[in-house]
Amino acid sequence: MASIQLENVTKRYKDSERETIALDQVSLTVDKGEFVAIIGPSGSGKSTFLSIAGALLKPTDGEVFIKDKAISSLNEKELAHVRLEQIGFILQTANLIPYLTVLDQLLVVVKMKGAITEEMKKIATELLEDLGLGMKLKKYPNELSGGERQRVAIARSFVNNPDIILADEPTANLDTARAHEVVQLISKEVKSRNKAAIMVTHDKRMLKYCDRVYRIEDGILKEE
Repeated sequence: MASIQLENVTKRYKDSERETIALDQVSLTVDKGEFVAIIGPSGSGKSTFLSIAGALLKPTDGEVFIKDKAISSLNEKELAHVRLEQIGFILQTANLIPYLTVLDQLLVVVKMKGAITEEMKKIATELLEDLGLGMKLKKYPNELSGGERQRVAIARSFVNNPDIILADEPTANLDTARAHEVVQLISKEVKSRNKAAIMVTHDKRMLKYCDRVYRIEDGILKEE
């Protein structure tokens, strides 16, 4: 069963003078354990694609399926539930909360689902240890390197055990060594935890860690 499927997704924006097609009949299926990259120039439709795949934006036409369930007709409350339960986001910047420790960065996401149990604390701790942050649990963001902050962001995206990981330019603010480290870690976690992942990136050096690569240009998606 596919974790995420976009089927003939089109997104149009209209203003008083003209219509812009941001996505044009885009179809893509990503299964468990697959790490897919999407590349393309600025303004090509990458951000719109990620917003629709992440249940942040509804398509004009077409459908998005998460674990075979169509989500376009869901209301805002239901979509928020999908984002919390089934999708983990990794953004360009780690977006950590300055006054929370590394462990609490994860637990604040856990709390959105319900009570923080000892079991969930253990899961969050083990996830951070798996990403090489076991010695940093009580550190604050300003005490971490850029690469460490992005590793916390990776751990946070996995903590609620989502089906899908969406990464938006996760290496944009990292040097080359840290960029390779971060994408290798994403790939490793996707495989070991059997998640479906889509990464939007400008960095072609990162494509070797991905199973498939697609190019989006003028809203049209094609496999490389």
